[in-house]
Amino acid sequence: MVDASPGNATDRLVSRQRGQAPARLYLTALPAVTVMNYRHAYHAGNFADVLKHTVLLALIEAMQAKPGPFCYIDTHAGRGSYALDGVEARKTGEYKDGIARLLFPDLHQAGAAAAPSLPPLLRRWLDGILALPGNHDGLKLYPGSPLQVARRLRPGDSAQLCELHPDEAASLRALFQHDPRVHVHQRDGYEALKALLPPKEKRGLVLIDPAYEAQNAEYKLAESRPAEYRLIEQALKSAMQRWPGGVYAVWYPIKLRSQVQPFLRGLQRSGAKRVLRAELLVHPDDSPLRLNGSGMVILNAPWKLDDTLREPLRALAGLLSQEHPASWKLDWLLDESGSMLNTPSPLPASRLPRTPGRR
Repeated sequence: MVDASPGNATDRLVSRQRGQAPARLYLTALPAVTVMNYRHAYHAGNFADVLKHTVLLALIEAMQAKPGPFCYIDTHAGRGSYALDGVEARKTGEYKDGIARLLFPDLHQAGAAAAPSLPPLLRRWLDGILALPGNHDGLKLYPGSPLQVARRLRPGDSAQLCELHPDEAASLRALFQHDPRVHVHQRDGYEALKALLPPKEKRGLVLIDPAYEAQNAEYKLAESRPAEYRLIEQALKSAMQRWPGGVYAVWYPIKLRSQVQPFLRGLQRSGAKRVLRAELLVHPDDSPLRLNGSGMVILNAPWKLDDTLREPLRALAGLLSQEHPASWKLDWLLDESGSMLNTPSPLPASRLPRTPGRR
């Protein structure tokens, strides 16, 4: 793990990132940039981030269970860190129903018999965020995926961060300009995989975490699901051909269940050895008007990752419930033998028959 002392380079950068000049950009490409409507600063630390980064920590720890170095690749890295006392976060307040719920778990656990303490994985994740410079007097800074991973990299590990938007990429390279393990690429993350895979370390993790802004009309698609799923499928197909042994984690939003399930069914035929799904729903998955939940699907998931995630997911469902109890799902879509254990249904959970004891 990276030294968390005041002398650590990444920590120093976090505490004064706004005043630094950008460093050299590695593997810079200059594609035409479409202006994005999405800005993660409005959503940083929300319930979807909590799920995503809990799973990400479990994956990083699984990688580091072996002594050999590994490579982390982020296709949609964002700016790296977000001010929770900034204008954007204050406008939405989404973090209050996300990471802030974990600060005092005894106040937010659903059910009288719920245990107030956090499972060890969630405790390690939360403690890591609270240890950031700027959070010593309370939760004011939320680190994005790149920063959360960078603080845990060992000397031999590396990170390749892709971000297409110029402003976000500039913030990202300023954040990591003194960390030789971290390389920033201002380019399309899907295209970058062709150049970055396989990594020299031969072990690693690819995080695909787009904003799901791609429009069907732009890609001349007639289907009802968002075009981003098609882009992910194409990127994964090429990536698996180049690096079949890599671990690939894909974050996805859940609005309408019918939009998600064709994508998940397709991953069962992706060529991966095993596929694990982890989901958290805070609203019924039958409305396109809001983010009802989110999921992480992991191709070539590390051994016993499901065991690692089970109790944290159960706890998050209790902590992050809103007007209705939250629900969670953790299952293998594909196991080591190639059996498709669970065929995702296009129906929302509210219309599925209930099976006693099943989540």
